[in-house]
Amino acid sequence: MSRQRGRPGGVDRIASLVMPHPSYRRHRFPPPIIQHAIWLYLRFTLSYRDVEELLAERGLDISYETVRRWVLKFGPGFARRLRRSRPRPSDRWHLDEMVVRIAGKGMYLWRAVDHEGEVLDMLVQRRRDKRAALRLMRKLLRKQGFAPKLLTTDKLGSYGAAFRHLRLTCPHEQGLRANNRAENSHQVVRRRERKMQRFKSARSAQRFLSIHAAVHNTFNLQRHLVSRSTLGTFRAEATVQWQSAVAAA
Repeated sequence: MSRQRGRPGGVDRIASLVMPHPSYRRHRFPPPIIQHAIWLYLRFTLSYRDVEELLAERGLDISYETVRRWVLKFGPGFARRLRRSRPRPSDRWHLDEMVVRIAGKGMYLWRAVDHEGEVLDMLVQRRRDKRAALRLMRKLLRKQGFAPKLLTTDKLGSYGAAFRHLRLTCPHEQGLRANNRAENSHQVVRRRERKMQRFKSARSAQRFLSIHAAVHNTFNLQRHLVSRSTLGTFRAEATVQWQSAVAAA
């Protein structure tokens, strides 16, 4: 079931005080247009040129390079605010890695999701060994602030070695079918990778996927599990979360 519920009001107020709203001063176009262009690019599998065409159809003469700069400037802040509005994820985690081609070289995108498909974290690394698995798991534990009650991975030995090194006490389930949740979560990344004609660098891949994951988590409504009326409620709540994250200072 999709978790379109916010944190307690007190937490939201504290977060809003800690993280300032974005400022759109000295921009030619008004905030709603900038926000909509960024939303189009991050929410759907579109290129910058696709967004330019969609905006042109509405009578807006905005180049794809301008959209790219907006995403780079405002995207990280939007993502941070969206992540702060998310509820605590499930304590059943799925870890997996996939090969990505970056600048002509094969690298590994390590990703962690919970059992509902919420993207917890990701890390682009050159290797597929114990050290790489440890980096992901340590980052994940530090970011979430709690240990899982169940950890599911494939049969790669690096996971078992990292699991033992960290002395986690939860069960560690290994198997391809058991880890279908993580395997399926790669599909969204694969679509974006093809649309972008592969990532240009490890740094840009890490930055984009971090921003994209925050937006994906917000709008991932798992519509096949809910009724039409419930879907409408979840969609409205996701829209409110987005509008709160992108609101002007």
